[in-house]
Amino acid sequence: MNRNPPNRVRPHASRRGRGGWQKQRREGERNRSERGSDSGSGTAPDSVPRGTCTTMCPARELKEREAQNRLHCFEMLAGTERDRLPKADVSRTVKEYSRPAAGKDSTRPSDLRPPAVLLKTVNFLIDDIAASPSLQQWTEVYGFVFDRLRSVRQDMIIQRVSGPDCVAVLERTVRFHVYASYRLCGAPLRHYDPHINDTHLQESLSWLLECYSHGQHPNQEEFYALNLLYNLGSSFAMQHVLELPERVRSSPSVRLALAISRAYLERNPVRVLRLARQLTFLQGCALHRHLLACRTELLLLYSHGHSSRNCRFPLDRLSLVLSLDEPLTTQLCQAHGVQVNGDWVAFSKTGFAETPSGDFQCRQTHKLLDSKQKDLSVSSIIHGCV
Repeated sequence: MNRNPPNRVRPHASRRGRGGWQKQRREGERNRSERGSDSGSGTAPDSVPRGTCTTMCPARELKEREAQNRLHCFEMLAGTERDRLPKADVSRTVKEYSRPAAGKDSTRPSDLRPPAVLLKTVNFLIDDIAASPSLQQWTEVYGFVFDRLRSVRQDMIIQRVSGPDCVAVLERTVRFHVYASYRLCGAPLRHYDPHINDTHLQESLSWLLECYSHGQHPNQEEFYALNLLYNLGSSFAMQHVLELPERVRSSPSVRLALAISRAYLERNPVRVLRLARQLTFLQGCALHRHLLACRTELLLLYSHGHSSRNCRFPLDRLSLVLSLDEPLTTQLCQAHGVQVNGDWVAFSKTGFAETPSGDFQCRQTHKLLDSKQKDLSVSSIIHGCV
């Protein structure tokens, strides 16, 4: 029996951890230069714009978008949706993201929302849009919330917002993108681009971790753990956490995330999948994009370790190890060329196909994590009230 599987390159998904963390570092440096530092920036505090807009959308933009018929359907005043120029519902219209352009003044105080209004805006986007039971098409919901959160971050960068309000906005932004990466997994690319979602998640997470480096915050252990799980396999993310104070490293969430990261780096998918059962729902959302690669790795190892003409492996036991039900386990095995005969699995190192055949998707393995969501509302997940 050959117990030493050949050296091989990890699947693409397993390399994203390192790339994601490097992207975080680059974005962190870029964002720091854009936002400026609290001291030593060479810019007098009085020269930093201070927003005076007390509504979620500046009056000038609201009138302009209303006149140009650029209101989103979520922002239209009830009863005017079918009008040639629908009216804006001031209580639901939110400033949209606008790319910086030459000759355009983006620092006008009346167009900038102060920190308290930005946090109020984020809470509205979560409670009244993302968590709304009446807005069923969640890809449409995602697109709207994604754009308006980007606008919130833009206002924060221009005003160099820091402190508790900044942290509160970034924490909810990161949770939203992590949750979206799970909920919209497998959605058509025209509705949801996982690469773009990942880019903005990494940018927000990088900024948030930078904020944590300036003082203690009550939720920092949660996000250090999410960083490890989302960027699984990143030695840079692990090193960052290992340099934190013992009080943070020894917290249950960080300890569990570190254990999963070590198991992954040690190529121990059995332990990764076993420990993953202990994760909370949102932690599972952060990890889920790596699990299909872990299950493939496990089948590869078993195909070499149990490759024998007379060796049969119980299907129910393999299902337990993979954290899948038996029909899904059978489907995954067959996609990788592993034979399933009734209640038994026959592994063969020559028959294993690293690239799955057919149309087996990550979305099909969500059943276990879906059961963890249970009665959790979208609002409680993104606000961190779980």
